[in-house]
Amino acid sequence: MPSGPFYGFNRAPATLQEGVVANWWRQGMMGGAKAHYDCIKAFSETDFTEDLKAITVPTLVMHGTDDQIVPIGASARLSAPLLRNAQTKIYDGLGHGLCTINPDVVNPDLLAFIRS
Repeated sequence: MPSGPFYGFNRAPATLQEGVVANWWRQGMMGGAKAHYDCIKAFSETDFTEDLKAITVPTLVMHGTDDQIVPIGASARLSAPLLRNAQTKIYDGLGHGLCTINPDVVNPDLLAFIRS
């Protein structure tokens, strides 16, 4: 059973959630290797600066400080200031899959944003 960094299962005190890992594997198996590679290449090499500046609707940027897949300094801390109506929520110690692994923390903030 994988226990890698995507959901932070490689960090203590994380508890491996077999259902989450199985679903992650299922999602990965639904695509081809070339498509996965091309997707990662495209979103990691594309400059979205002008796209972010053009967004005018209220936007919630949520990011964990222990994201081992997309580091906060290379994403949320750069993108949020480019958004005109952004609110930023930084979650200390949470990782990349925070919406899946930490819904009890994230969902109240998401609901408050939607209601605002």
